[in-house]
Amino acid sequence: MRRLIFIIFLGISIQAFSQIEGTKYLVKFTDKDQSPYSLSQPEDYLSQRAIDRRNRQGIAMDITDIPIDPVYIQGVVAIGVKLIIRVKWSNALIIETNSQEDLDAINNLSYVSKVVQVNDPLLKKKSVNKFALEETFPLKSSNAGSIYGEAFNQIDMVNGISLHENGFKGDGMLIAILDAGFTNVDIRTIFSSLWLNNQILGTYDFVDPSTDVFSDHSHGTQVLSVMGGNLPDVFLGTAPEADFWLLRTEDDNSEFIIEEYNWIAGAAFADSVGADIISSSLGYYEFDDVSTSHVWADLDGNTIPVTQGADLAASKGILVVNSAGNEGNNDWKYIIAPSDADSALSIGAVYANGLITSFSSYGLESDSRVKPNIVAQGGSTVLANVNADDIQTNNGTSFSAPLIAGMMACLWQAKPNANNKELIDAVEQSSSKFSTPDNRYGYGIPDFSSAQLLLSVYDNHNSNNAFLVAPNPVSTVCYIQWNQSENNFESLELIDIQGRIIYSELLNNQNGVFKLSLEGYNKGIYFLRLKNSNQAHIQKIIKID
Repeated sequence: MRRLIFIIFLGISIQAFSQIEGTKYLVKFTDKDQSPYSLSQPEDYLSQRAIDRRNRQGIAMDITDIPIDPVYIQGVVAIGVKLIIRVKWSNALIIETNSQEDLDAINNLSYVSKVVQVNDPLLKKKSVNKFALEETFPLKSSNAGSIYGEAFNQIDMVNGISLHENGFKGDGMLIAILDAGFTNVDIRTIFSSLWLNNQILGTYDFVDPSTDVFSDHSHGTQVLSVMGGNLPDVFLGTAPEADFWLLRTEDDNSEFIIEEYNWIAGAAFADSVGADIISSSLGYYEFDDVSTSHVWADLDGNTIPVTQGADLAASKGILVVNSAGNEGNNDWKYIIAPSDADSALSIGAVYANGLITSFSSYGLESDSRVKPNIVAQGGSTVLANVNADDIQTNNGTSFSAPLIAGMMACLWQAKPNANNKELIDAVEQSSSKFSTPDNRYGYGIPDFSSAQLLLSVYDNHNSNNAFLVAPNPVSTVCYIQWNQSENNFESLELIDIQGRIIYSELLNNQNGVFKLSLEGYNKGIYFLRLKNSNQAHIQKIIKID
């Protein structure tokens, strides 16, 4: 797994820059005041999918949506530097130059606020292996006896198969993958159905826009396979009917702050094309230039720029799923950015038996937030063999994260009226340790069938007005009250998180009040359903003791 640090150096003045071919700089602009683009005409810079996503979730356009002023871009490029990428959300460019004269000229432009060096080829490590943890193990032909083959356990563990069986395999959902490359995705049989059905909508390389993403690195290939792979009767991913954008933001040859800006640029691009979900198996805390490395205190969910980028993506209505990191056995030990983002779903790793892997990153003990949020199989995850048309296993939160991202796509397909926060809340509440979270498992292993049921409660917008429950959360006894003249309920049912009716009672002579005892029931989430022949209303209750 990659580790990258993203600190905004916009308050640091330029000092002695290396006069080296390949040195890159972030050019930060002062404003967007004279931009020809308008918040009232988002169709000029956002796809209809992106606009629709905002409209569904009641999200307004803001200044970060406005593209960089083209006059500002032209003014910088005219100096003679090489433009690498635009970082719209930061109102900045990444450029390349080996001339101090060019840098001085850029600094003298009235609309440039800062110029910051974001890599240093002299410090580049010669033997970088950002995904060193991962080990591959070949698998023979499936003997699991299902369409999932050897992947059955990793999907069954999160109770995702019922979603598939009900027709929810990600159809209509768009997942953007931010990664280091997608070697052989264009030729491997496991991805044939994606190409045949036009589910790969496009690619872009933010590290080197002049290249294609199919020859850079194999990490993204395996990540994609966990979600979209399909070898009939041998392997099936978690979202085989979803659409994908493949975005390279990671340079596997080095570790510099530029990659955090690449990530932000990739996230903004994903937003503009209408992605519903970002799946990112990347993370940052240590740079080749150690003077720019993060410290634990930076992981507060708000400080690190790539973390800010993840939260900004979430504010646009995107569901951001990020691997928690593989640092559990290292000196660092803890989660890495942007998995610390308040609005991101951070994924740890367990083995096939549900026990936490030793490498899965810890949440910080000093942080009251629950991180990682949840866990899934990241020990011996079944995925594509990049070099042959079969499958193998690999280790890392790099693979538990896309496993969850794919299932979130299926869940969102099943509950299209939910927003990204409601999806995260439902999945957390469905998880095995929801009542007793910790900094290893987070809320635990999710149950996507139960999460779907929870979202069904959210769908019933009139439930809270139909009857009241007090107290809620409840220890042993609660009272249910309703207006009998408006809602002539005839029966009451208590339903557990698996959807089973565990108690029922007729309400013929209750006069709008019912005393319910939960003594003897385990703590956790339950549902009350009150109904008559014409209607039914559901409300969630939580038993705390």
